[in-house]
Amino acid sequence: MWFVKVFKYIIGLFRSRSKSSSSPVYADVPQAIDEQLRSQMWAVGGGKGGVGKSITTLMIGASLTRWGKKVVIVDADLGGSNLNMLTGINHPPVTLADFMQGKIDDIEKVALQTPVKDLKVICGADDILGMANPGTAQKARLFNHLKKLKADVILLDLGAGTSYTTLDFFLFAPNRIIVMSPETTSLQNAYGFAKTCLLRKLTRDFSGDNGSLELINRFNTANEDRIDTIAKLIEAFSRLGEEKKNKLSSSIKEFNTGLVINMVKENKDTKLGRSLIAVANEYLSINPEYLGFIEYDKRLDRSINKMAEFLKDSTTVMTDMGFYDLASKLVRKIYKESKKLQSGETGKQKSVEVKEKDETNQALG
Repeated sequence: MWFVKVFKYIIGLFRSRSKSSSSPVYADVPQAIDEQLRSQMWAVGGGKGGVGKSITTLMIGASLTRWGKKVVIVDADLGGSNLNMLTGINHPPVTLADFMQGKIDDIEKVALQTPVKDLKVICGADDILGMANPGTAQKARLFNHLKKLKADVILLDLGAGTSYTTLDFFLFAPNRIIVMSPETTSLQNAYGFAKTCLLRKLTRDFSGDNGSLELINRFNTANEDRIDTIAKLIEAFSRLGEEKKNKLSSSIKEFNTGLVINMVKENKDTKLGRSLIAVANEYLSINPEYLGFIEYDKRLDRSINKMAEFLKDSTTVMTDMGFYDLASKLVRKIYKESKKLQSGETGKQKSVEVKEKDETNQALG
């Protein structure tokens, strides 16, 4: 199976250093995203739970406000939300469920202020039957309204695992981050998450094309006729014609994601990030961008039950652990994309409004 190959590949990497489901039908969700939103929305996902996605998302959000950004975090873990507790909102008056059920029309009214200035949160709700698996119409409505949020940066805190809803959220956001912890099992989960997301995208892009889907399904199977790498899948597409082969290559190229390693205790822990990138390149023909790592800090651990107080004055910890540095990288990406939009490099209208503040631009040089 794929994880056996991945595990052997990882062991091989470490040794060399020491010496020197069937494809789902993608939900019919909107594809067009406002160009300016491409520099605003980030989805934070990963494999199984326990890697610290929610804390990472929250701390990145708080760090971004210190760069002069207005941030909204969306608790998109519809089956196990917890951001309200982490931000001290024990009993939120409104939640994402109220919006998705049509009780509230304006999603801005669901965004609640946190103890951090310029940081708001849209709380999830996991106590409503069926909320963890919203229908196509519900997701489409939510995606359309997320684009209208008044914020410089929108962070989507996703649930663990690879449910269709989680994958849809991750693929909807133009910018993506996979969070993993420094264990081999976490690497396997992160790789599996990336692979499943890519397959979800390919299935969407070739929806209705039975010949193409048949080959894609062979990449997502354990049968003897399986295709075990994306490179071989591209080669198999050659028999379908140059046009479809080029479409497949373009679709794969469009799938981009960043990578963050959380809870790093030693320098060697960061090597797993490089290993994941190598494995993803070998088997998936993608190159996740290594955004950096977050150091383990007992101060943060001790503050989990009182995060609301901790967030008010945690500049030192955020800097020491690497959150501030990570936020600065996101700001630079936002700035770079904004400049592209202004110069028309994306091929879209030059009149797109860019919300970069003067002081942030000066800080970036």
